[in-house]
Parts: sequence; C-alpha cells; structure tokens
Amino acid sequence: MMQLEGKIVVVTGGAGLLGQQFCGAIAAAGGLAVVADRDAEAAAAVAAAIGARHPGRAAACALDITRKDSIGAAIAALQQAHGRIDAVVNNAYPRNGRYGRLFEDVEYDDFCENVSLHVGGYFLVSQQFARFFRAQGHGNIVNMSSVYGVIAPRFSVYDGTTMTMPVEYAVIKSGVLHLTRYMAKYLKGTGIRVNAISPGGIFDGQPESFLEKYNALCSGKGMLDKQDVAGTLLFLLSDASAFINGQNITVDDGFSL
Repeated sequence: MMQLEGKIVVVTGGAGLLGQQFCGAIAAAGGLAVVADRDAEAAAAVAAAIGARHPGRAAACALDITRKDSIGAAIAALQQAHGRIDAVVNNAYPRNGRYGRLFEDVEYDDFCENVSLHVGGYFLVSQQFARFFRAQGHGNIVNMSSVYGVIAPRFSVYDGTTMTMPVEYAVIKSGVLHLTRYMAKYLKGTGIRVNAISPGGIFDGQPESFLEKYNALCSGKGMLDKQDVAGTLLFLLSDASAFINGQNITVDDGFSL
C-alpha cells in the first residue's frame, strides 16, 4: 500500500538536500517524481540521475514558489504532458542572504521578507494546486514543517558554535502547520488531503559539539539522515494514508519529548 504506482508527484525544491531524496524515493516506489526547482539546470540534472536508476520515472520542471505565473505555467505543462497531477510536496526553502542572524540582529525587513518567501510561497503553491485539484476531483498536498514548528527551540544545543535557530524559521514552520490545518478544513469534502511532516535535524556537516548535544536529547540515532524522512512522505502520498487529513507527523527520534 506504500507504492505510488503511476502517481504524478511534484516536489518543490526538488534539487535540494531533502528534495533529491524525496524524488528518488517517489520514483523507486513507482511514481513519477517531478523535480520542481527554480534552478532549472539543477532540476534537470537531478531528474536525469533519478531517471538513470528508474527509467521514465523522473521529470524536471522550472518552478519559483513565490511567482504565481511560474506555478501556473508548471501546472499547465504537467497537465498537458501527463493529463493529471496527483500530489504536490511543499519542500522548497527560500530565504534571503541575511537569513540566520541572532534574534537581536534581525532587521524587520529581513524578517518580513523571509516569512513571506517561505510561508507565502507554500500558500501560493497550495492555492494554485488546490484550484487544479478541485477541478480534477482529487489531490494531495504535503507540507514540510519542522520539529521547531512544534516545540520551542532548544538553544542550549547551539552553545559553543556560530549556529542559532533563526526566529524566522520558528515562525515559518509553526505557520506552515496551521496553514496545513486551515487548508485541510477549508478543502474538506473536495477530494483533497493536506498533511504535514515535521522532521528533526537533518545531518548536513554540522559541528561535532552541536551533534553531541543534539544527539543526547534523542532516543537512539540522534541527528537524522536525509533518507530517514522519505518513508513518512511515501506513506502520506500513498493510499495507505487515504483517510489521514489535516495531521502533522513528527519524525525526530524523540528529540521533542
């Protein structure tokens, strides 16, 4: 039941760290993974690599989640090419060059821009795909949130490093969760499901001192590898989760307990 045989699944930010893993898992499960990214060359390269392993199960698509015309063009092209779209995964991670500062150093304009890019982009993608899904009669939206959309930051794990947990991130990811609930309720009865996944930290070369403190708060493994979230995504995209709607699944090896 976890198979996605023949399903057309769009993954925004598909050329990124998690996006590549998600697209590969979708293709391996029998679906067609649409690598949707504003970097068209990167999207094409990822789709080609996946296609080499799973022939005919990956396609590239240029898509900027902050532009309505870009989203509309992508939907139209996919409909023409495949006749339908079964799901979209909001996974892109847009931010400006000043993102990641300490709370007291964040400028108002940067805060607003980063929240707008990320939550606004998820809203815009969801709105435009929901319009298509309504006309189609079915659809599935999965939003990527974070454990820090569920709990308050544990700032102690960043002690002794140059890292922090940006205030924009906490606002964005908690906003994504309520956007998920709102849309699930608003779209109830239309054949469209909306759910979210909240991963814990994903390993990406973080300092050892940070990893030690982070891992000590987990149940066993600690910091996740990028492939550790893919199974939950496949579940939410598959018919195994047909009656799950408006929910958030936290995947964090117990970090939030």
